Amino acid sequence: MTSNTLSVPAVALGTWAWGDSGEAGDGYFGSRLSESGLREVVDKALSNGFTLWDTAVAYGMGRSEKALGQALEGYDRSSYALSTKFTPQLAGDGDDPVADLLEQSLDRMGTDYVDLYWIHNAADVARWTPPLIPLLESGRIKHVGVSNHNLAEIALADRILGEAGFRVEAVQNHFSLLYRASERAGILDHCRKHDVPFFSYMVLEQGALTGRYNPANPLPEGSSRADVYNGVLHRLQALTDRMGALGAERGASAADIATAWAIAKGTTPIIGVTKAAYIDGLVRARAIELTDAEIAELEALADTADVDTRGWWEQEM
Repeated sequence: MTSNTLSVPAVALGTWAWGDSGEAGDGYFGSRLSESGLREVVDKALSNGFTLWDTAVAYGMGRSEKALGQALEGYDRSSYALSTKFTPQLAGDGDDPVADLLEQSLDRMGTDYVDLYWIHNAADVARWTPPLIPLLESGRIKHVGVSNHNLAEIALADRILGEAGFRVEAVQNHFSLLYRASERAGILDHCRKHDVPFFSYMVLEQGALTGRYNPANPLPEGSSRADVYNGVLHRLQALTDRMGALGAERGASAADIATAWAIAKGTTPIIGVTKAAYIDGLVRARAIELTDAEIAELEALADTADVDTRGWWEQEM
């Protein structure tokens, strides 16, 4: 059995955008991230108790892992936790593709173990879960999670790991006010029942739920975000207006309300951080307690918007 229980802060920090080189047409955010800027993000995050960093080999094909490793350089390894992912679609054809990709991740991040290692997408659960067992036994990975898996796949991975005395210790799926498939499919209930942390990604729907964008001020043209969300911003207006109002009552933003909602649902939101100032919002969100009535109202407005934000890489739950 894994020796220590996975420790989960209120919010995990996402580094998907750290894999963006900033070159035009490359990546999703077009952000020009500097080493000193990311170092500032790390300093502020760790001093505010946000210690879990989520990345993946697929984020910029290793650029995110490398940038994260550099930003954390010099910090005591026990002061933060690293979460990265094995993506079956990127597996090589060696004898042990899982171990091979893990070694590359460890090398990029400058560490000899990963606190939380995920199977990134459900491909062939029976094939890709067993190779994690020797990595757990050796201590190269401390805990295993599954991402973008449905209930049957989660149960199968758990059964395979269970035969060796381990278990699926975390689930990570797309979960937001606009996309609650994991709740409707019973995955959230399963996680509660089995005491498995559920990590929610795309809580802010790539900015569409921050309140910063509307039909008059759309997402940047030419970005993949614009392609997905600009056509539906008018349908989100009532929801984002209400989120903004709830935020204003608490000295917070609409984005903070989206994050607080995900926390209130019993999940750990993974929020992308590219600027130190974003940490202030996470501190606010962590302290917000939405009432049951407010949660129900937000979900009703989201249902009325009737927008499907399932990603092209996601299966039906």
